[in-house]
Amino acid sequence: MRRIKSAIDPLSPTYRSYERHNRHLVATLHECQRKARHERPDRDVERLRKQNKLLVHERIDLLLDKGTPFLELSTLAANQSYDGKVPSAGLVSGIGIVNGREVLVMASDSSIKGGAWFPLTVKKMVRTTDIAVENHLPMVHLVDAAGAFLPFQSDLFADRHMAGRLFRNQCILSAKGIKQVALVLGHSTAGGAYVPTLCDYSIMVRGAGGVFLGGPPLVKAATGEDVSADELGGADVHSTISGTADYAADNEQEGIALVREIVGTFSRPKKAEVEYRQPIEPYYDPQELYGIIPDDIKKQFNMLEVVARIVDASRFHEFKPQYGTTAICGFAYLYGWKVGIIGNNGVLFSDSANKCTQFMQICNRDRVPIIFLQNITGFMVGKEYEHGGITKNGAKMLMVQSNLDVPKLTLMTNGSFGAGNYAMCGRAFDPRFLFSWPNSQISVMGMEQAAKTLSQLRIRSLERQEKKLSDEEVQQISEGIKQDYFEKSGAYHSTSELWDDGIIDPADTRKVLGIALSASLNREFKESPHGILRI
Repeated sequence: MRRIKSAIDPLSPTYRSYERHNRHLVATLHECQRKARHERPDRDVERLRKQNKLLVHERIDLLLDKGTPFLELSTLAANQSYDGKVPSAGLVSGIGIVNGREVLVMASDSSIKGGAWFPLTVKKMVRTTDIAVENHLPMVHLVDAAGAFLPFQSDLFADRHMAGRLFRNQCILSAKGIKQVALVLGHSTAGGAYVPTLCDYSIMVRGAGGVFLGGPPLVKAATGEDVSADELGGADVHSTISGTADYAADNEQEGIALVREIVGTFSRPKKAEVEYRQPIEPYYDPQELYGIIPDDIKKQFNMLEVVARIVDASRFHEFKPQYGTTAICGFAYLYGWKVGIIGNNGVLFSDSANKCTQFMQICNRDRVPIIFLQNITGFMVGKEYEHGGITKNGAKMLMVQSNLDVPKLTLMTNGSFGAGNYAMCGRAFDPRFLFSWPNSQISVMGMEQAAKTLSQLRIRSLERQEKKLSDEEVQQISEGIKQDYFEKSGAYHSTSELWDDGIIDPADTRKVLGIALSASLNREFKESPHGILRI
């Protein structure tokens, strides 16, 4: 493979301008992440300290092997919901190393409403267990949850992908032989009682842990019986009488040490067979990504410059380099594993869609995971392109991409609009992981086109009511629509709603994709059912 020849000049005014802009975005991202992880009201921290409880990140630090990375997922979930009072949606999840084993951690944050489940908490829990099912990742559950936040119960209980899906996923994991261990550090009430009960191993902390379908107040209301939480469903009750728990620990530290010991008994999974060679750091500095990504979503850049700062030795074998040039396809290595990369250098035409389709078939047959780097305005529209079969060719790309069996990883680097998001493996098409950069935007169409369309509709509606508008009023309507559209299409809104698995620092992209790729290779994938069709 040839080393990509970069055309970036770090001394140019454009580079420096972009770099200042993106470093500011990244500084804002890091501060938001810090607040979501660590800023809590003093009264909530003091309450936990009086109960001899650790904070959620302290628990995770004790759980993980020292000096190993932890890829936290969806750190800024719910950042724009519930008046900002449920940081990280009240739950920490991520991929880490415990006793030398790769595991998926899901930990309640009891500093937020006692660990109660909000609708986005449930959505994050379901997504976390989806990741475990899709990638055959063992799970560690750190349970300290007050159950459903009842004022929002209608938004988290009844539908297919609400709370019941969490328990369904746990049952699927068990059937697949994917191990789970739970440590109950506080109350696990109502439906939440099933989280530890559905695990292979369940540990409870004496004096703090409690598992019951109905807590003492509900028991009193329903039966008139007076019973303490410990008598009803404490650690000793469930480890010596009911058998609901397997172990009782005297404190959190002892419980976490026991989790580590149990995980140490797990067999090490054999990774899927993907071509591998010794990893090499990129030739170009990943920090240079700050000076490559534009300061305006409408400005274009060469995706090869991004690839050069992610892949091993900055080497890339490009597929069909002279054909369908608004898409790039090719092979590279990421932390030693061979990967296929598909990226956008503009709108998708029929030739670029066909190139991507042919390349995906090759990857699927040859057992090569695919990384999608999105900067896509959509498919080209117009009479000439419809006559040329743009819809048909886009459908081919969707058909092949949807039915790939190799792992798919997606990164939104800039714009992700319309059907282009679908073709480039957006959320609806089940990438194993999907991450965003802080500058990225996602919507059904670009802001300018949407603002023009919506403004015209609003103005015509007012004119039909015989309301005459001044130029200033027309401008105000347009600007108001633009602002609302911008906020709803931005990365922070997207990640708040869990449309991605987290916003990441561009300079960390290689590391994040490397961890995600490693996790995705815990599941074997199938042989291609047919040969390559030249599209």
